[in-house]
Amino acid sequence: MSERSVQFELRDGIAQVTLTQPERGNPFDERFCAELCEAAIDCDETPGVRAVLIRAQGKYFSVGADLKWLGADRAALPRRLKSATADLHMAISRFARCDAPVVLAAHGLVTGGAVALTAMADFAIAGASARFYAAYNSIGFVSDGGGTFFIPRRVGSRRAAEFLMLNQTWSAQQAEQYGLVSRVVEDAQLEVESLALAQQIAAGPTRTYGEMKRLLISTPEQPLETQLELEARAIALCARTEDCWNAIGAVMTRRKPEFTGR
Repeated sequence: MSERSVQFELRDGIAQVTLTQPERGNPFDERFCAELCEAAIDCDETPGVRAVLIRAQGKYFSVGADLKWLGADRAALPRRLKSATADLHMAISRFARCDAPVVLAAHGLVTGGAVALTAMADFAIAGASARFYAAYNSIGFVSDGGGTFFIPRRVGSRRAAEFLMLNQTWSAQQAEQYGLVSRVVEDAQLEVESLALAQQIAAGPTRTYGEMKRLLISTPEQPLETQLELEARAIALCARTEDCWNAIGAVMTRRKPEFTGR
């Protein structure tokens, strides 16, 4: 068993964030949340990160919350949850707002907070046999990890309520139909397809991606005129980048733009 729950490695511009406790089913506990937060900060602060790929080792992507950890001490549980979610929620926020787009490769069972993590990702690819289980209501919990923020944005508020409150399990095909995942591929192709998508993204205009991500997050809450101003300011920031200026010149001279992330 790995000494870490989450590992970070940068390869060719892709930050590979891997859940590395397969013998336990990659559960969410205090250590996992702390290490996921650390990995998210690494993705945001390490020079050269142009895409993020989140994946997991073992039979399951994640079985969700570690029940042994939850059931160890009733009196201390609220305090322990506040501590763990502080790290988990910071991780979600960093992933959601960093420049590098996030690709998530989902396989096997994806439970509870792992569904929220899937919904947060900019792109989610699922293996054909993947299953997405709400789980929270089965132990009397509400969704955490940004589930109440991102799941309704992906699938709609009514379908999100059904999924979470009725404790549903969705197949990979249902998850694609409803919008939780971008597409479904054969299980044997999941690693190849998710890495190929991350490589495609890593070759693009990284800082432009970041501005687009943050605009998409702000859209539901902003009045039209505010969002228009945010767009204007973001496109002006893009215009200051080397990628933007070089791409304009390339298109004007009928060359294919090449982006460096600057």
